[in-house]
Amino acid sequence: MTGGRGEGGALLTPAPGESPIVVLVRPQMAMNIGTTARAMANGGLFHLRVVAPRDGWPQPNAYAAASGADTILDAAQAFPDVPSAIADCHRVLGTCPRPRHVIVPLRDARAAAADLREINGRGLRAAVLFGPERAGLEAEDLSHCDTLVRYPLNPQHCSLNLAQAVMILAYEWWMAEEPTPQRELLTNGTPIATKGELENFLGRLVDELDAAGFLHNPPKRPGMVRNLRHWFERGEVTVQELRTLHGIVTELSRGRMQRGRFPAEDPLPPWHEAS
Repeated sequence: MTGGRGEGGALLTPAPGESPIVVLVRPQMAMNIGTTARAMANGGLFHLRVVAPRDGWPQPNAYAAASGADTILDAAQAFPDVPSAIADCHRVLGTCPRPRHVIVPLRDARAAAADLREINGRGLRAAVLFGPERAGLEAEDLSHCDTLVRYPLNPQHCSLNLAQAVMILAYEWWMAEEPTPQRELLTNGTPIATKGELENFLGRLVDELDAAGFLHNPPKRPGMVRNLRHWFERGEVTVQELRTLHGIVTELSRGRMQRGRFPAEDPLPPWHEAS
């Protein structure tokens, strides 16, 4: 279904096979439908259905808020009620902040996304219901759901707008199969230095510190050297960083030799004791 498509929309296509259907139940504002489409596009979701939207469908104002996710709005389907919107689905999940007096599986967004991956992976069609902006899904809406989804947020303020609620689930859906490492050190192609390369630098640094008089206190010297070692050993120093540090030590050594070391009678520089 088309309506008011703007120029420059992203070329979005549904993923092969089944993927979750986002069902907005009685949405009240066109802008919220548009921002929902934007959130869906960010998380790789495509299928949008709207149930009895207050102002009808399609709505041109939704496109203005979709930030290029026009294709999702073009393909969105409108239904008069929840039963007709989910008639072709095998599983239905419903978002519910405080489920009461029901015996039903309950998931957080991450577990729900994992369930959806498993359900869709078996070729079954699943829908997720999101309620109206003011009050959320009603008991009658939830009666059509086989699983409830709850977002455990700050109990002192757990208010979400419609697009935010969809974004959380869309993000978890995407991350369930996202190959990007959770933790990574960006080295821009520079290899990590080996322990031998690091040891070579530390040996040179300690030699220069001895020559400069920095490690002048024999009782404290072992601890100071260990602290220096811990400083460099705690992370993954790159080869390029070691080259830079070698260059720094070289220039400091040249400067010391040109000026001479601190005379014994001169006080130590103010930064010495803090080190």
